[in-house]
Amino acid sequence: MNGPAARKPVRVLLICDSYPPVMGGSEIEAQRVSAAMIRRGHQVHVLCAGGPPMPSLRDWVDPAGVPVSILTRRSRGLWKDCIFACEVSCAIWSRRRSYDVVYFLMQGLHLAAGLPVAHFLKKPVVVKIAGSNVVPAMRRSRAGRQELDWMQRWRVPLMVLNDGMVEEALADGFARDRLVWMPNPVDPDEFRPAQPGESETWRENHGIPPNAQVVIYTGRLSHEKGLRSLVGGFACAARQVPEALLVLVGDGASRPELETLARGLGMNCGEIRFVGRVPAAEIPFWLRAGDIFSLTSPSEGFPCALLEAMAAGLPSVVSAIPANLQLIDEDVHGLTVPFDDEEAIGKAFLKLFSDAGMRRSMGNAARQRVVDNYSTDKVIDRYEALFNGLTG
Repeated sequence: MNGPAARKPVRVLLICDSYPPVMGGSEIEAQRVSAAMIRRGHQVHVLCAGGPPMPSLRDWVDPAGVPVSILTRRSRGLWKDCIFACEVSCAIWSRRRSYDVVYFLMQGLHLAAGLPVAHFLKKPVVVKIAGSNVVPAMRRSRAGRQELDWMQRWRVPLMVLNDGMVEEALADGFARDRLVWMPNPVDPDEFRPAQPGESETWRENHGIPPNAQVVIYTGRLSHEKGLRSLVGGFACAARQVPEALLVLVGDGASRPELETLARGLGMNCGEIRFVGRVPAAEIPFWLRAGDIFSLTSPSEGFPCALLEAMAAGLPSVVSAIPANLQLIDEDVHGLTVPFDDEEAIGKAFLKLFSDAGMRRSMGNAARQRVVDNYSTDKVIDRYEALFNGLTG
C-alpha cells in the first residue's frame, strides 16, 4: 500500500477533534501534513472542533495556510462530542463534491458518525489512531467496537505508528494489508542543531547558566507523560552533578503536582525550571539550548517531541517502549530505560553528563536518522502514494 505512485492532485477532507493552536503531537502532525500537501499542489480542508484556544470563527485559514472549518465553538464535554459528530456527518454529505478522500485523524464519536456516511457515498476513507493501546481501548467501548467492526468489514486502511500498534491491530482482526505505517514528519531545517553562539545567547537571555548541563523536556505536563519518574530520576543524578538543570517546556494539569514533587525532593529553581507554555516557534530555540532530551512516558504513538529533539541534534534518554525504540537505538542515538525506574533514569543522565563526546556522537546520529527517514518531504511522499492508490 506504500509503493511508489505517480503524483496527481488529491482533494483531502481531514477530520480531527482538535487542531493548532491546541498543541499536541496529533495536532502538530495534522497541520504539518496539511500544509505540506497544499505546497505540493493538493487541496486539504480541515474539519475540527473548537473552543479555547481556537479562534471564535467558523471558517479560518490558519497561519500555515491551511483552510479550517471549526464546527463547534461553545459546547463542552460529551455534548460537544455529540454536536461535532453530527456536524462531521453533515459536512461529509454536503461537501461530497469537493473532496476525493476522507482522512480521520484519531478516533471518537465523529468517526462513528462520519464513517458510514463516507462509505455510503463510496468515498475512500483512511483512519489514523493516536498511539499504542488505542485499539484495545476502542474495543472496550460500544462506539469503539462499532468503529473497529466497520473498518474491518469495509477494509478501511488503518495508519499506525509503531510495531506495538501493528500487533494490537492484528490481534483485533485487521488484515495486515490494511495496515499502513505512517510516521509523523518534522522539518529538519526548522529543527536543526545550534549554530556557534546561538545556544549561549538563548541561555543568557533566559537566565540559564552557561555551564549548566541541561536536560530538556517539551510537551504537555500530564500524567500519561511519566513526568514523575523523569523528575525523580533527574533528582537522583543532580545530587552528583551540581550544574545539572531540568527544563520543562510546556504546561498542563500535572504542573502543580510536579512542582510539589520537586520541592519535596529538595530541588530549587537552579535545578528545575518550569518554563510553561511557549509559542510553537520557540521550541527549536529551547531544544538548541539543551544538552540532553528526555521522554520517559509509558505509552506513545510516534512522538513528535522526540523527533524534533533528534533533528536538533540532541541525544536522548527515553522509555523503552515501541514508539521510542523505533527511533532510538541504544548507545547509538541515546539511552533507553524502563519508564518507571527512577534509578535507571538517573544513571542514564549521569552517563551522558560525564561524556561530552558521547553526547555529540549520539546527537549527530540522531539527526542523521531523522534527515534520512522522517523529513517532511519523505513522509509526504508516503501520504501521496497512499492517497493516489486509494483514488486510483
